[in-house]
Amino acid sequence: METLALLNKLTSAVGVSGAEENINAVLKELLSPYGEVEIDVMNNVRCTFGEGYHFLLDAHLDEIGLIVKGITDDGFIKFDKCGGIDARMLLGYEVSVWGKEELKGVISTLPPHLQKDDDRKAPEISDLSIDLGLTKEQAEQLVSLGDRITFKRNFTPLLGTQVSSSVLDDRSGVAAILLAIEQLKDVNAKITVLFSSQEEVGCRGAAVGPYHQNVDEAIAVDVSFGWSPLCKQSDCGEMGKGPMVGFSAVLDNAMSRKLVAVAEKNGIPYQPEVMGGGHTGTNADEISISESGIKTALLSIPEKYMHSPIEVVDTKDVENTAALMAAYIKERAGEMNA
Repeated sequence: METLALLNKLTSAVGVSGAEENINAVLKELLSPYGEVEIDVMNNVRCTFGEGYHFLLDAHLDEIGLIVKGITDDGFIKFDKCGGIDARMLLGYEVSVWGKEELKGVISTLPPHLQKDDDRKAPEISDLSIDLGLTKEQAEQLVSLGDRITFKRNFTPLLGTQVSSSVLDDRSGVAAILLAIEQLKDVNAKITVLFSSQEEVGCRGAAVGPYHQNVDEAIAVDVSFGWSPLCKQSDCGEMGKGPMVGFSAVLDNAMSRKLVAVAEKNGIPYQPEVMGGGHTGTNADEISISESGIKTALLSIPEKYMHSPIEVVDTKDVENTAALMAAYIKERAGEMNA
């Protein structure tokens, strides 16, 4: 499938942390040509094919969103966060409440004419409400406490090869893995694809997903900060300049160096990403200490406007991430089988 169409398909499916059934069904369909697909009790989606030295490829399938906490006497929906939501962006935004059916609504906002100084600060989530245009009685027939809420789907190709959409974190990583395994169907190695759940609420799916798989090496694929105005250049990658190869105390240094060598050997653009401290903030942190420890590397796709409804990635970066994964596994499989 062409990259833009694949991203469109993946970002169209909803999957707020802990309620990932819709995106799971899409991924099961996309993985089924490669082997038997398993969905475990954590909503992780897993598929293994091939024999030999064992590689795990991971990307998280869940998205940030909201969860219904109550219905007011006026029929407004009260909610809380599922994942890292920036309250500044919520006012006036279009959403879908996933009750007995999809219910489209808007997050209420105060007109500027009525605002006082305190109203111009970032709001508290507890002060916000969703307007479905329903009475309390009508809302209670369709909405239950615990129902998930997503931002309006907004797939917009920009000029050049960039695209804007919600949930490109981390459906772009999912897309990169799907593109990579298409290049690895005949490799002399064992490949396990793990599309893991609940990353946005603590990397929970990845904490259990690798167990009993006997993995030799793992590559986690996520997004990282793409440079845009107001960002610090040294904290960011550049859009269109290739995947960001992670270097961190919790990542396997030999794998990171090998990824760089493979990229240079094959003419694949890449960018080093150095992460201080004892974590990367991705599933790589959990995978590396799974079972008795797994050698783990991290590839990140540069993304602008992370954790917003208008995230932006470059399709060239998605494709080059896939190319680097595939080239690395082919070379490592050759070394291990020599």
